[in-house]
Amino acid sequence: MDYKDCGVNIEAGNAFVDRLKEKVPTIGGFGGMFKVPCGYEEPVLVSGTDGVGTKINICSHLRDHTTIGIDLVAMCVNDVITSGAKPLYFLDYISLNTINPVVDDIMTGIIKGCEISGMELLGGETAEHSTSMDIDLAGFCTGIVEKNEVIDGSLIRKGDKIVGLPSSGLHSNGYSVVNKLIRESKLSVTKDLLTPTTIYAKQIQELMDEIPIVGMAHITGGGIEENISRVIPKGLKAHIDWNSWNLPEIFTRVMLAGEIPPEEMKKIFNLGIGYVLIVPSEVEMDNVIGYIV
Repeated sequence: MDYKDCGVNIEAGNAFVDRLKEKVPTIGGFGGMFKVPCGYEEPVLVSGTDGVGTKINICSHLRDHTTIGIDLVAMCVNDVITSGAKPLYFLDYISLNTINPVVDDIMTGIIKGCEISGMELLGGETAEHSTSMDIDLAGFCTGIVEKNEVIDGSLIRKGDKIVGLPSSGLHSNGYSVVNKLIRESKLSVTKDLLTPTTIYAKQIQELMDEIPIVGMAHITGGGIEENISRVIPKGLKAHIDWNSWNLPEIFTRVMLAGEIPPEEMKKIFNLGIGYVLIVPSEVEMDNVIGYIV
């Protein structure tokens, strides 16, 4: 008996790494190395990890894994940048039954996500688990910010504006609901269910150079109000004007298919707002969706 008899193909794994090195020459060692950029007086490293949840199931339905890697990068990067950090590098973990072309498709998206974020793919792990039929993804991101420039919400005051940045769709949240509706034949599997999560890194870097930002939130599971509550000081809360933007059609479709009450939708999905900025009341900006009260 050898390893291949047990379902693990070392040769296929090595071939995959060789193909990946053609696209990302820096990977391949036992540990990734990254030189801390110059110009920081008191650099703070900010790290985050996340996955794509059951959105991966939609890839299997549509036989398309080319964009799910963008979601993986986005879910990690969008968390890290809420502190004002600039993304530096990313690592991935992919677990699947056997090395096959799907893993190349997943890596295509991860590499693209890193390019969009302006950071380096430092390394990762591809695990071949022959006893499992599921594909699982996890990502790990590190960013950097000057200590005295960390955005932690402590400067948020009553009357500050809440500015919403549009999402590209469901992003990578609420897919337990989506998959249940698909299983029950209440919702069709359509291409827009795979629309990649928006990566806000470059947009946020540009905005931080232009305006004062006192708080930021990545709108994921829990919805807009719950995620904003994580960054505002005790005693304050967010007042959202739910009529200040148009609800994208995909959310209406899911809501009607599942007969989901509006209040429940607010707890599950981003409803068209993927990221939130909190700015002082005197700052003039479009897309104000509420206020701190």
